[in-house]
Amino acid sequence: MGKNESEKHLLSCMQSGRLEAGLDEAGRGPLVGAVYAAAVILPEDFHHPLLNDSKQMKRKERDQLREIIEKEAVAWAVEAVSEQEIDQMNILWASVTGMQRAVQKLAVRPDFLLVDGNRFRPFDNYPYQCVVKGDATYASIAAASVLAKTWRDEYMEKLAQEYPEYGWAKNMGYPTKDHIEAIRKYGFTPLHRKSFHLKQLEPTLF
Repeated sequence: MGKNESEKHLLSCMQSGRLEAGLDEAGRGPLVGAVYAAAVILPEDFHHPLLNDSKQMKRKERDQLREIIEKEAVAWAVEAVSEQEIDQMNILWASVTGMQRAVQKLAVRPDFLLVDGNRFRPFDNYPYQCVVKGDATYASIAAASVLAKTWRDEYMEKLAQEYPEYGWAKNMGYPTKDHIEAIRKYGFTPLHRKSFHLKQLEPTLF
């Protein structure tokens, strides 16, 4: 019997025999709130057929995987970088800062960092490798993407209770049509990122 082609086959590691931490973030694109980052060290034999880039998974699947990852990982950590910090340093370096902070919170020091994307900054003498589309390539980065996404969604749902008119429980702070219309009607909240500008909200000449 052939392999199930629908199942995502992620690489367990870049180099066998060392503790590799996968790093990823969630929330670079939204207009509001913190960006979340996660670091995960998985056992080398870890496998789950649902594990994939979190954006390709259903909410129920992400929630299921979060519980499994947090239970079975060698170590994991999640860190938030606030909207104020995003405005100070820009979203790219806020995301990198969040990933670095997550690594520093790990109960076990990794030997190597696998970073989703193409930008990072050296710190604490960690060797690292940036991997474009890493969350669809390595299991540890995919696991980090699941934790970052689920933690941030939970955070946005709490914020939505404070500002229900903006629809954050559904749009998670992204610039959807309903979110933009709510900003037009009610204005920005203190939780909106001041450094983010949308053409849709710019005044027109006519």
